[in-house]
Amino acid sequence: MTESFDADWLLLREPADHAARPDALLATLRTALGGARGAGPLEVTDLGSGTGSNLRYLAPRLPGAQHWRLVDHDAGLLEAAAAPGAGVEIERRVGDLAADPVAALSGREALVTGAALLDLVSEDWLASLLAASVGQGATVLFALSFDGRIRWSDPHPLDAELEDAINRHQRSDKGFGPALGPAAAVACAAQLEALGYRVESCASDWRIDAEQAALGTALIDGWVRAASEVAPDRSAALQAWGEARAGSLARGAVELVVGHRDVLGWP
Repeated sequence: MTESFDADWLLLREPADHAARPDALLATLRTALGGARGAGPLEVTDLGSGTGSNLRYLAPRLPGAQHWRLVDHDAGLLEAAAAPGAGVEIERRVGDLAADPVAALSGREALVTGAALLDLVSEDWLASLLAASVGQGATVLFALSFDGRIRWSDPHPLDAELEDAINRHQRSDKGFGPALGPAAAVACAAQLEALGYRVESCASDWRIDAEQAALGTALIDGWVRAASEVAPDRSAALQAWGEARAGSLARGAVELVVGHRDVLGWP
C-alpha cells in the first residue's frame, strides 16, 4: 500500500509547487522532446499524478498535441484530473506503483515524469524505473523532490532538531521500500548518468511567507506529527515549536524555504 495524500493538501500546495518549478529546465526539455516526436501526439506518462498538478504545469509549456497517461493508486484523485487545454488528451490508470514501477509504463513514452514522488521511493524501485525508461529512450523529468533543507529567515533553537527528525522520518518506508528521502534527487541524477544519460538538475524550492500561511501551517503540523513519531519523548517541545513557528509565519515575522530539486535526464 503506497502513501496517500488528501485532495485538499494537493490543492493547497499546488501554487507553491508551480511557483517553484525552474524555467531553466524547460528549454532543454523541449529540445530533448523535439527529437522524440513522431507523427502522433507526444506520449507522456505521469507517475503518482494525483489530481494532475504536474499535467497542469507542464502541458501548456510543451508544444503540439499531447497524450498524457496519468497513473495513481487513488481513483478519486485521478477522477479530478482534467485536460488543461485543447490538443491535450488524458488517459487515467489506477494502479499501485509500489508493486512494479515498470508495469506503469506503456513502452511508448517520449517523456516519463512525476512530481513530489522520488523522495518516497527506494533506491531499487528507482533503479528499475530508470532502467526501463532509459531502455526505451524516454526523456525523464522528476520534479519537487524534497532535499532535506528546512530554512527559516529567523532561527529558533529547535529548528535543527526538527529538521533532523524530519529527514530521519523521510527515510522510513512509504510503501516502496526504504525511502530515499532527501537523497532522492542526487540518487536519480547519479543513476541516470551511470545509464549514459545527460542530466540537468535545478533547485525548485518552496518559498513560504504570510501570504501562504495556510500552506505553512499545514506543513508545520505535518512536520510536528512526523518528528514526534521519530522522537516521541520530544513531542511536547516539538508541539511548542510548531505553534511558535505557525504564529510567526502568519504574522509575517518569518519566511520559510523548503528545499526541493528537479532532475531532467535525456539520451
